[in-house]
Amino acid sequence: MSTILIVEDSTAQREMIANLLKNQGMQVVQAKSGTEALKYLKSHQPDLVVLDIIMPNPNGYDVCRKLKGHPRTKNIPVIMCSCKGEEFDRYWGMKVGADAYISKPFHPDELIDAVNQLL
Repeated sequence: MSTILIVEDSTAQREMIANLLKNQGMQVVQAKSGTEALKYLKSHQPDLVVLDIIMPNPNGYDVCRKLKGHPRTKNIPVIMCSCKGEEFDRYWGMKVGADAYISKPFHPDELIDAVNQLL
C-alpha cells in the first residue's frame, strides 16, 4: 500500500484529496502546513507528496525545493496541486523539482492518473 503525504492548509481541500486517494486504496498522511510536512519528512518517507503552493511559511515552492535538495527525500515524487494555474506558476513548480503540476479545480481522475503514473 502506497503512503501519500498531502500538504494543504485548506481543511476542505485536504479532506477531499485524502478521501479521493483513500478510495483508491492508498494510505494517507495529512499536513496542514509546510512546517508540519517538513517535520514529518525528517523521520518518514512517503511514496509521494501532493503539495499545495499557497501556504504560510514555508510555501509549497520552498517545501519542494527542500525535499528535492535532500539526499534522503530527493527521489520522492511531488505533485504540486494549486489554484495558481498560470504557465508561469507551472514553470516555477517544475523548476523547484515538482514531478507533476495540477491546477485547482481539477477533475478527480486527473489527480488519480498523476498519482498512478508517478508511483
